[in-house]
Amino acid sequence: MASRVDSAIIEALGLNPNATKLTSHGGSGFASTFKLSSTVNGKDVNYFVKTGTGQDAKLMFQGEHESLNAIHNIVPSLCPRSYANGAFKDSPNKYFMATDFLDLNSSAPGGSGETLAQKLARLHTTPAPIPEGFDKPMYGFPVTTCCGSSPQNNTWKVSWADFYANNRLRVIIADGIKNNGPDAELAKAVEKTADVIVPRLLGDEHLRGVQPVVIHGDLWSGNHGRGRIAGKGGAEEVVFDPSCVYGHSEYELGIMRMFGGFGSNFWREYESLVPKAEPKEEWNDRIALYELHVPLTPYFRMFDGLPC
Repeated sequence: MASRVDSAIIEALGLNPNATKLTSHGGSGFASTFKLSSTVNGKDVNYFVKTGTGQDAKLMFQGEHESLNAIHNIVPSLCPRSYANGAFKDSPNKYFMATDFLDLNSSAPGGSGETLAQKLARLHTTPAPIPEGFDKPMYGFPVTTCCGSSPQNNTWKVSWADFYANNRLRVIIADGIKNNGPDAELAKAVEKTADVIVPRLLGDEHLRGVQPVVIHGDLWSGNHGRGRIAGKGGAEEVVFDPSCVYGHSEYELGIMRMFGGFGSNFWREYESLVPKAEPKEEWNDRIALYELHVPLTPYFRMFDGLPC
């Protein structure tokens, strides 16, 4: 059944309300999801729209909007573009995000032919932009992003070790204690990890050749597929539902390895394009450290094993 389209969405996309309809499409644990269909200059156009209620939805949509465009700006064929996000005009306390429509499982010919490894390699070797007010790329992100429903602190840091220890591990355990009560043993273990292990493995004088690049941030196999973006070109290797940060490229690989779903061919090709950082012999230790932030998130612990 078609739903009425809020005027804020109509205005943001420049559509004719009389030629536009919204129908339920797909599903999400945190939002209502729709296919928006319209006609522009006699041609059919489709968008994907998420809607939700309250400040949590507003925060999530802003973070996902910025994340999709950070990826799309570097590798346009890797994910949909996001066109707008914001508040409804016709309903109080409701928010939306509108993106290219992604036709998942499409087999349309004419795609780029690039593999996921090739696209991620391009993403992970393109230096991050310089944030406003700084004179070089920084670790962090311009807005808050969410892992599930849990906000992530992306305030800018010069040092990757500083960012990972304080903006991820320490922030996550503090949020967990706030939401679920104290856990002295876990807090002690996290503090030792942040204070000793992170500087040992990720310290500026130890981990060599690292620069901030765009990280999807939630790249488990459920956020990867094959699809056609915006009805153009052919089917592509695509990703979606990002929670981006400008970070160390290997940070991406922690959740990818933790939940599986990426075969040996992917790993061989990716490493041939993005060699392991030095010291290479500590790669497994770094990936294990990057895996750690996932089970610490309040969302992950609450739902017992679901990825972000």
